[in-house]
Amino acid sequence: MNQDSHPNQLFVSPSQRDYYQGVLNAPVVLVEYGNYQCSQCREVHRLIQKIQQHFSSGFSGENWLCVVFRHFIEHSIYPQAQKAAEVAEAAAAQGQFWQMHEMLFTHQETLEDGYLVEYANHLGLDICQFLQDLFAQTYVDRINQDIESGCNSGVTVAPALFINGVRYRDRWNIAQLTAAITAASN
Repeated sequence: MNQDSHPNQLFVSPSQRDYYQGVLNAPVVLVEYGNYQCSQCREVHRLIQKIQQHFSSGFSGENWLCVVFRHFIEHSIYPQAQKAAEVAEAAAAQGQFWQMHEMLFTHQETLEDGYLVEYANHLGLDICQFLQDLFAQTYVDRINQDIESGCNSGVTVAPALFINGVRYRDRWNIAQLTAAITAASN
């Protein structure tokens, strides 16, 4: 399929393969393509957290909004993003994706190898397994699948958001994004 055929539509629907908070059959599913080195991705991460808090207080919480994260790495711009994504995947293999996800965004300025191992240790991961996974590049194919699905959805830069499968292109602020999510639920 030509990438330009549906540049505003999500090419790969969210599934059990993804990392998500909430339930996949929620009335609103927000898919984010991002990376851990991009400062705008960190801002979007914080914005999404605020929106999750907002909606969980007024609706049925996690059953109303599902948030999905997929990797989208621009290697020439963010040279440490690939390794950070692999770290997130290695943590996911030990049941700690969202904890590492938060750690990587919190410490975005320090994504060098030594720090990444410190983060894994702080989360209580099996460091031997963690390092084996990184050395073997066990999760590169999975990361590349995320990137490919983003490209097929018309994503060229991170961050990129899709609400119920439709690309969100309005302003990146809490009012605009909350309004778009509310409209998508109707």
